[in-house]
Amino acid sequence: MLTSKNKLQRRSTRSRFKLAARRNGLPRLSVFRSNNHIYAQIIDDGKRTTLAAASSMDKAMAKAKSTANVEAAKAVGKMIAERAVSKGIDTVVFDRGGRVFHGRVKAIADAAREAGLKF
Repeated sequence: MLTSKNKLQRRSTRSRFKLAARRNGLPRLSVFRSNNHIYAQIIDDGKRTTLAAASSMDKAMAKAKSTANVEAAKAVGKMIAERAVSKGIDTVVFDRGGRVFHGRVKAIADAAREAGLKF
């Protein structure tokens, strides 16, 4: 019997495989979350390196009331986009990590788009 964690891993692997087919050398914006924090990384899969990262645990988020709500996700999306643009990355492929494109995941994507990332 599959647990919810196993199902999430399967969805994540399936979505990453589909992204690889249409990626064309672009870096991947990976979004993942826990119950307490939200994380985003821009990853170069060819070199297996993280190009930029942001999370709700950053010092810039120290005065936020909550680190796991939609407002925190918007802040993380804005931070990751600013860090990517400063390193010369303007186009990425969005990896939702097997999660539904809704709520916090959508908030990160929308904020990153508003701050200058294209995907």
